[in-house]
Amino acid sequence: MRRRTVTAGSLDEILRATAPAADAPAAAPAPPPAAPAAGGQDHGLRTEFEFELPRGYVDEAGTVHRHGAMRLATARDELRPQIDLRVKENPAYLSVVLLSQVITRIGTVTDVHVGVVERMYATDVAFLQDFYRRVNSEGHTRAAVTCPHCEGGFEVDLSGGRLGES
Repeated sequence: MRRRTVTAGSLDEILRATAPAADAPAAAPAPPPAAPAAGGQDHGLRTEFEFELPRGYVDEAGTVHRHGAMRLATARDELRPQIDLRVKENPAYLSVVLLSQVITRIGTVTDVHVGVVERMYATDVAFLQDFYRRVNSEGHTRAAVTCPHCEGGFEVDLSGGRLGES
């Protein structure tokens, strides 16, 4: 039995080093999923979810951005932070790295990186962590709630919108 030694490198290097040796040629990586073309088929899988931050991200110019979008996470998105040195030094940093990979935009900011998530208010990060869990575990952004006055049950959409809308 031969052991492979893997050094800390990029995720692609680790995946190549640990891939089983097979006689079949290696498959090329799949391209990212594209939005359905006009008139194309939509298979009902929703891969991007809109949200509205409770406080909002304030950029360097002082502009507040509240509306954004998050895509579904892939296995790679969840594996990549495990080899990040910042996460190894501080496991609490995992959510910052993970959120920076799956948030596609916040307002007009389309380059969402770790520095953007680091500068967010704690309430917004907590909201995004819960939003991530709901989207990736349950597949939707709705939550069942009960009215404290009449005990009536109903659903609300956590992705944002004006008060009273669901």
